[in-house]
Amino acid sequence: MNPPVLDRLDPRALADKSLSGAPLTRDEARAVLAWPDEDVLSLLNAAHRVRVAHFGRRVKLNYLVNLQSGLCAEDCSYCTQSKISKAPVEKYRMMSAQEVMDLADRAVASGAARLCLVASMRGPSERDIAGLEKTVRAVKEKHPTLEICASLGLLKDGQAERLADSGVDAYNHNLNTSERHYGEICHTHTHQDRVDTVGRAKSGGLSPCSGALFGMGETPEDILDVAYRLREMKVDSIPVNFLIPVAGTPMANRNDVTPTAALKILCLFRFLCPDSELRVAGGRELHLRSLQPLGLFVANSIFVGDYLTTKGQAAQADRDMIRDLGFEIQGDTASAEASGASPADRVEMVTRATRQ
Repeated sequence: MNPPVLDRLDPRALADKSLSGAPLTRDEARAVLAWPDEDVLSLLNAAHRVRVAHFGRRVKLNYLVNLQSGLCAEDCSYCTQSKISKAPVEKYRMMSAQEVMDLADRAVASGAARLCLVASMRGPSERDIAGLEKTVRAVKEKHPTLEICASLGLLKDGQAERLADSGVDAYNHNLNTSERHYGEICHTHTHQDRVDTVGRAKSGGLSPCSGALFGMGETPEDILDVAYRLREMKVDSIPVNFLIPVAGTPMANRNDVTPTAALKILCLFRFLCPDSELRVAGGRELHLRSLQPLGLFVANSIFVGDYLTTKGQAAQADRDMIRDLGFEIQGDTASAEASGASPADRVEMVTRATRQ
């Protein structure tokens, strides 16, 4: 049985309200998450109006770099790099400046507008900050228009200012879930620690990037709580992740998010945060599956290439998907043009032996 408010709710009214700058009521937000699967296209159409009003047909590509892998002292139960993970991830200390530069070149060649530098750690040391300052300056000298977002864990006072001075544009630190649910996924730091770090980044001159991760056993109320909190914090960029269950982590057997549920979560964030960059991020291939293209009618940003420790969709497949939808890649250059292969080149012949 549908919630009472859903029986009388017109998705076009939700779009109108969002475009006016007013927040959805809690009941309206609940209705979005409970929207009938068979009518999800009407919800997507309404959210798409909001997306186009603020971002047009543009899609921003972001390229991830795992600066330091598998060495985190935190116990986040979803993460392959946490101290409790037994996942077979590569472990190494901070990449050299040359390694980062090579990956920055690759990011630009892939059509990415933003380079995301992520390190597995509780928070950066003086040595980490000093090393990254030099690396960022070198990258900016070669690629002055490439945005750089750092994600180094919990920040101390003064660190955001130093990162900003070196050329870092944004700082990512996800809230991941509601304050109520946070103690069920991590015990070595608090939800408030994360909120504080986003605040330090913002006050230090960095564009705040903070999102959430779904599929960890949260309730619809938890989804609403974190969505409203991010609206209140006025973050510029919101990555919406869906759990990638990896063997060796405590959440290896979870698979809670259906493709239509993922789309409704994206719609909720678009209605509540209409002018924030909305990124359909980790896990989109696994949870949206064949409905991946529909996510871009709501979100205006994706990661291109691989994630931190797991494979992503091929970059060319992402670019083709964007163009097939009639969208434009932000800052598109000749180096990121379509492959040019003819339809005939993509056809594979079948025999009796190879037929599925």
